[in-house]
Amino acid sequence: QVQVVESGGGLVQAGGSLRLSCAASGNIFSNNVMGWYRQTPGKQREFVASIGNADDTNYADSAKGRFTISRDTAKNAVYLQMSSLKPDDTAVYYCNLRNYYRSGFYIDYWGQGTQVTVSS
Repeated sequence: QVQVVESGGGLVQAGGSLRLSCAASGNIFSNNVMGWYRQTPGKQREFVASIGNADDTNYADSAKGRFTISRDTAKNAVYLQMSSLKPDDTAVYYCNLRNYYRSGFYIDYWGQGTQVTVSS
């Protein structure tokens, strides 16, 4: 089993910054990707950013230039530094760990989510 726990959400004014943290534990494969997704009521969960074992990163267009994802592989942790926050960034942010099998098949694990609210 894998456990994923986020922290660091909260209320911030537009233009401000916030840092989310996530720690994973349990049966974590050597080939994995960790990332962040977000969801607002009535909408599907959407991708924000991800980082692989080689520190290769991917960002949603909405996050490019404002958000930075990083990881501490030794701690199985991933971080999301968010800057220049906008009210549209308000959402529940979920941490994701994707364990990859050699076949390419993967299993996703999710945290419980942390609320980020950006006031105008």
